[in-house]
Amino acid sequence: MVSELTLYGISNCEKVRAARKWLDVHGLPYRFWDVRKEGIEVKKLQQWLEHVDLKTLVNTRSTTWRQLDDATREAIRAGDLALLAGHPTLIKRPVLEGKGRVLVGFDPMVWEGVLL
Repeated sequence: MVSELTLYGISNCEKVRAARKWLDVHGLPYRFWDVRKEGIEVKKLQQWLEHVDLKTLVNTRSTTWRQLDDATREAIRAGDLALLAGHPTLIKRPVLEGKGRVLVGFDPMVWEGVLL
C-alpha cells in the first residue's frame, strides 16, 4: 500500500520520534522524509504555504536560527524560500502532509481529530 502521508523532519528530533511512534501505534502508513539528508525544495515549501503561514513554518527558536545573521533572518521572514530550503533545520518539526492537509508540529489531539 502506498502511503498518502509524508512525515518531514530529522531523525534525531524528539518531536519527530514521537510523531512516528504515534503514526505507527495508530496503524497509519507514512513515508519519512529526512529534510537534513534529503533536503527540501522551494516548490514543496510553496505548497505548504498554501495551508500554513510562514510564521508557523519557520522555527525561530532553533539553534540554526540563532546562528544566522540579521540580514538572512529578515530575508527568510520576508519570504525568501530559497534561503529556507538552504537551511531545512529551520523548518518546525515535524511537518505532516497528506489527506489534503499540512500539519506543523506534533499535537496528538490535533492529529487524532484530523487523521482518525
